[in-house]
Amino acid sequence: MTEQDIRPNVVLVITDQQRFDSIAALGHDHVDTPNLDRLVQEGVAATNAYVASPSCAPSRASLFTGLYPHTSGVLRNDDRWSHSWVEDLASSGYRCASVGKMHTFPYETPVGFHERHVVENKDRDHPNLPYFLDQWDKALWVRGLNKPSRVSYRTREDYADRLGAFEWELEEDMHADSFVGNLARHWLESYPIDESPFLLQIGFPGPHPPYDPPRRFLDAYRDRTMPAPHDTREDIEAQPQPLQALRQQHFDNDHDAIVHLDDPGHERTQRQRQHYYANVTLIDEQIGALLDTLEQRGALDNTVLVFTSDHGDALNDHGHSQKWTMYEPSVHVPLILWAPGRLPAGRRIDELVSLMDVGPTIMQLAGLTPPEWMEARSLLPAARGDADHAPREYVFSEHARDFILTDTELMTMVRDERYKLVEFSDHATGQLFDLAEDPHEEHDLFNDPEYAEERDRLHGAIHRWWAQSAMHTATWSKDFR
Repeated sequence: MTEQDIRPNVVLVITDQQRFDSIAALGHDHVDTPNLDRLVQEGVAATNAYVASPSCAPSRASLFTGLYPHTSGVLRNDDRWSHSWVEDLASSGYRCASVGKMHTFPYETPVGFHERHVVENKDRDHPNLPYFLDQWDKALWVRGLNKPSRVSYRTREDYADRLGAFEWELEEDMHADSFVGNLARHWLESYPIDESPFLLQIGFPGPHPPYDPPRRFLDAYRDRTMPAPHDTREDIEAQPQPLQALRQQHFDNDHDAIVHLDDPGHERTQRQRQHYYANVTLIDEQIGALLDTLEQRGALDNTVLVFTSDHGDALNDHGHSQKWTMYEPSVHVPLILWAPGRLPAGRRIDELVSLMDVGPTIMQLAGLTPPEWMEARSLLPAARGDADHAPREYVFSEHARDFILTDTELMTMVRDERYKLVEFSDHATGQLFDLAEDPHEEHDLFNDPEYAEERDRLHGAIHRWWAQSAMHTATWSKDFR
């Protein structure tokens, strides 16, 4: 029996709110990521991976179903979802465990996992969020510690000046990302490794705000110059009304302990980014420890590791906070497939990829056939360089109205190799960017008559996508009756 015939273990690592420009080996040397660099060098990196929705739950539901949000019905956070392709792995003999964040609702819904050890957002101290006591809350309570949140941070005199950037002051092992990484390693150390192949999903809560790395990680960044935000006043003032309203939402509310500012200035945005990328380095260290544990258990050679994130973070690009937009920092994420012996080393996939394509890719690596109704497609042909592989012509993303994105019923994005169109279902205006000439999306061409043909072409692509999606997925729900 060859290595290709043995069903591999799968470790699926999903961070929360990690931008694409956060891995040194992919050309971003402002961040220290030696372990992610190793995965890039020894694996396959998709350099143009896009989320199906720029917020947690709809993006993750899409990843775990292979369906777009309008099909799965998970269009915003706290929409219910109950099924996933994990059920197929479990019924085929995999032991399926989830440690950390997945953002199902209800939060402990099994969706196919045999066991879930749930850790949700770092900061849940908001009256609009449903009450939930997670594993991290319990561990902090056992230690006699109070979890930092926007409520405790508000007592600081400099709270309104920090843009959500704080130093973690409790024990380092109680930081959310350390806690999740350590708990995942405990699972690997205790699981009877020869009993069956396993799927271990690890959901790191960071680098989602509050941006709160421990001092040891922050010290390496304090004097490091970060790339400055792209936030010209011309760009900000030209944005469509739903995005203007979104900015106002952040001015009026300290979401996740961020007091958003209209003109934060260089010093504040540098500090915010230093904290953000220091948190990425913390997660990178945890990934290195996971690899070490797999090696110690003798499981590394038969393990596939997939690394990605559910969406990105604006970090004040375009004058915005966090996500809920279709700008590149929000929808473009890292994606690495590490499978020595199964996939080539050091390969880059530069074609357009949807994050939900992770699902059928894992299914095929596990020896399963993805259901025909999946809108996702396996990345294995592209990763292996199959000559007859047909890349995606477009990628799509969508987000419905919630209590933060308040001024549109539905926001939809389509992009091809060069252009990106953003539409709002209830507004005549939108956004159009030529990403070849304007990679930072600072010049909106939506109303430029010279680009009307491109705008209309992409508008047509959205409407064909909706019709084709309805036909392709018409039978998906019968599998779960």
